[in-house]
Amino acid sequence: MKILLLEDEVMLNESILEYLENIGHSVDTFYDGHNAFTKMQDSSYDMLILDINVPGIDGLTLLEKMHELKIHTPAIYISALVDIEDISRAYDLGCHDYLKKPFHLKELSLRLDRINIASELPRVHLRLSKNYSYNQEHSTLFFNNEAQSLTKRQSQIIDLLARNRSRVVDFEQFSNYIWNEQVVDDATIRAEVNRLKKTLKEEIIINIRGMGYMIEKP
Repeated sequence: MKILLLEDEVMLNESILEYLENIGHSVDTFYDGHNAFTKMQDSSYDMLILDINVPGIDGLTLLEKMHELKIHTPAIYISALVDIEDISRAYDLGCHDYLKKPFHLKELSLRLDRINIASELPRVHLRLSKNYSYNQEHSTLFFNNEAQSLTKRQSQIIDLLARNRSRVVDFEQFSNYIWNEQVVDDATIRAEVNRLKKTLKEEIIINIRGMGYMIEKP
């Protein structure tokens, strides 16, 4: 896995880095939240390991900022904090696990493996992005393996785009597939797609100007 580690204790940072690299992971390490936030906007990671009390942007605010940018990466918090409010906020923000310092490095590895296994997709799933997938058998959109609630028309739009990944779906195809060849203008189709895009946590639907829409293969 490609991992981002945010930990301001130098010895612990170096120990985690050495351990994770020795078991085959690629790790970028940071000692303050500002630098980590800048890097996370430019690079894609499979996992975040975040301390909470760090210089610059704290670990909780960092994850909150990433979600505002619609970047959702599995996260494990490591912290000496035991305040239930901090722990509750971490889980409210969508962290996958919480390890209280001090901890054994092997335990961190076990937590990483558990999250990684849980995120593996069944074969009937089409990968739409790092976090989105589509189950063709049940016509269901998933975000981080959680089923998403969509209207019937939104589900039909996702179904059409998912089955045509990396191909432009033009307005005529939308009309034929979703509106059953009823007379519908391009503006109506655009409005439906835009309503769907506003409900999504990532920008996976690409507007191909003058032609239609597409979801690229990640």
